[in-house]
Amino acid sequence: MTQQPSVSVVVPTRDRPELLRAAVRAILAQDYPGPIEVVVVFDQSAPDESLTALGSDPTRVVRVISNTRTAGLAGARNSGTLAAEGELVAFCDDDDEWLPGKLAAQVDALAGDPAAEFVCCGIRVTYDGHTVDRVLDKDRITLDDLLRDRMTELHPSTFLIRATALRDGFGLVDEEIPGSYAEDYEFLLRAARSAPLINLRTPSVLVRWHKRSYFAQRWDTISEALQWLLRRYPEFAGQPAGEARVAGQIAFAQAAAGDRRGALRWARRTLRSNPREPRAYLALAVAGRVVRADAVLRTLHKRGRGI
Repeated sequence: MTQQPSVSVVVPTRDRPELLRAAVRAILAQDYPGPIEVVVVFDQSAPDESLTALGSDPTRVVRVISNTRTAGLAGARNSGTLAAEGELVAFCDDDDEWLPGKLAAQVDALAGDPAAEFVCCGIRVTYDGHTVDRVLDKDRITLDDLLRDRMTELHPSTFLIRATALRDGFGLVDEEIPGSYAEDYEFLLRAARSAPLINLRTPSVLVRWHKRSYFAQRWDTISEALQWLLRRYPEFAGQPAGEARVAGQIAFAQAAAGDRRGALRWARRTLRSNPREPRAYLALAVAGRVVRADAVLRTLHKRGRGI
C-alpha cells in the first residue's frame, strides 16, 4: 500500500478561541490515513499552548507558534507555511470548519494529476441563520478565469498545495498587500499563472460569514488593497469585465467610507469598462444615500455572496 503524503494545515488566528478549537478538531477528525500536522499561528495575540493537547497521536499533531512576519493574515499564513513539515500544505481560517471527506478527496485529486500544484473545492456558507452551498461548475481554473471572476467559491480554507510550489514555485502569500486584504485572491492569480488549479465540485468546507469579520468595516483598507491589485496585475486590462468588477468594488468601498467624490470617480471608471457592472450602481446608491452599505452586504451575505 502506497504511503499517503503528510499534510500540514496552517490555521492563522486572532482572538477567536472557541471557533479556533472547533476548526482544529474538524481538521484532526478528517478520515485521512496519512499524517496531519496542524500549525496554529497566533497573530498579534498570545499563543495558547493548551491546543497541543488536541493532538491524539503521532499522526495527528498540533503545533502552536507566533506570527514572526508581517502582522496580519498574509504574514501569519507564511509563518505557518515556513514552519510546516508536510509534503502538502493546506489553509484553514480559524472560524471555518472542514467537512468530512474534504482532505482525502483533495489529496486523491493531486495524486491523479502530477502536473497540478493546487486544488480547491466548494464551500457551504452560513450567515445570520441562512446556509447556501457555493460550488463552481468547473474542474480546472485558469488565470483568465480568475481575472474575469473572483470566484469566491475558491476560499482560502479550501486550498491544498504542494509544499514545493510554495517554496520553490509560485511562492508564499504576498505580504505587501495593504492590510492583507485580498491576499487570497492575489495568491490564486499567481498560482494560476504557474498551472491551472484543480477544483472539486463538492462543498467540503463550512465558511462562517459574520459581523465580526476582520474586514467588515475597514473600507479604506479594502479600497487601498484593491487599487494595489489593479496596479500589480496589468492583465486586468485585457479582461474589461474583470477590471470593472474590481473597480466597482473600489467604488463601493469609497462610498461606504463616505468618500462620495472617490466613489463617483471609480464608478465612472467601472462603467467605462462594463456598463452592466452592478457594483457601480450599488456604489452610486450608497454614495447618494439611497441605501446603506451594511444593508447591501447583509442582503448579499444571506445569499452566500459578497460585494
